[in-house]
Amino acid sequence: MNVLNQLINGKYALYHGDAVEITKELPDNSIHYSIFSPPFSSLYTYSNSERDMGNSKNHNEFYIHFEYLIRELYRVTLPGRLLSFHCMNIPYMKERDGYIGLHDFRGELIRLFTDSRWIFHSEVCIWKDPLIEATRTKSIGLMHKQLVKDSSISKQGSPDFLITMRKPGANQEPISHGRGIESFIGEEEPQQPKNNDPSKNTYSHHVWRRYASPVWMDIRQTRTLQYRGARDSNDERHICPLQLDVIERALTLWTNPDDIVFSPFGGVGSEGYSAIKMGRRTVCCELKESYFNQMVKNIRAINESIQHDLFIND
Repeated sequence: MNVLNQLINGKYALYHGDAVEITKELPDNSIHYSIFSPPFSSLYTYSNSERDMGNSKNHNEFYIHFEYLIRELYRVTLPGRLLSFHCMNIPYMKERDGYIGLHDFRGELIRLFTDSRWIFHSEVCIWKDPLIEATRTKSIGLMHKQLVKDSSISKQGSPDFLITMRKPGANQEPISHGRGIESFIGEEEPQQPKNNDPSKNTYSHHVWRRYASPVWMDIRQTRTLQYRGARDSNDERHICPLQLDVIERALTLWTNPDDIVFSPFGGVGSEGYSAIKMGRRTVCCELKESYFNQMVKNIRAINESIQHDLFIND
């Protein structure tokens, strides 16, 4: 099976299966960009499958499993091109671990990638509202009553990170933006400055200043893909798609139109959906059947919407 055969005649190829096994079927140097949110080690268990990386008994077991994928991702990525993964540091909990603290998940993932010859290209910290996190997680360290009682346990909220890696080599297909970035993704769009010289895109400078910031304070946290239908009746675990703002900014910066975007942990299809919407092609795979079914619905919907718009415009 050549995973790209379906893609050649269309915009997307979606596979229900194991990330490592599907990635092994991709040809060498065939992917322009990958973006995904991996399972957060053993923090969440999404299924009882032995192929589910989230179904690990500890962090070390997860890292051993994940290394197989990292090596395959290196093989299939074009030289000089990039890969981004979303992550957060994982809390140690008293009832589970015996103490309260943080596991440096972000740092361990970076080490695994660089050990497999990837170059650590960049990272951005994504702000999240600590009040929302406190309400959702009931973390004692974020409770105001703990600040009053004994602030030695009080702590900051857990931000998200978008870590980007680069495969060594020269990029043979420059990602050129011509006059620069022509639109903005996120909250509170910069004002279009008055400019008497049409050859200078001053607006793009303002947008780039926001995108180049090491901390993204302007991601719309609730702008995510539809996922309610992906829940199983016995699904007690977390489902939280990556924000579309994050994905679309990354695709703007690091892909060209018609590039192939890969998501080995496709979930409900957020990365593939954004790729199709922005004129890219995509390959996605997902192990959990209910997530895969929702991914198919989401990506088919955006593809049909685009085809309908093209037909109307014609």
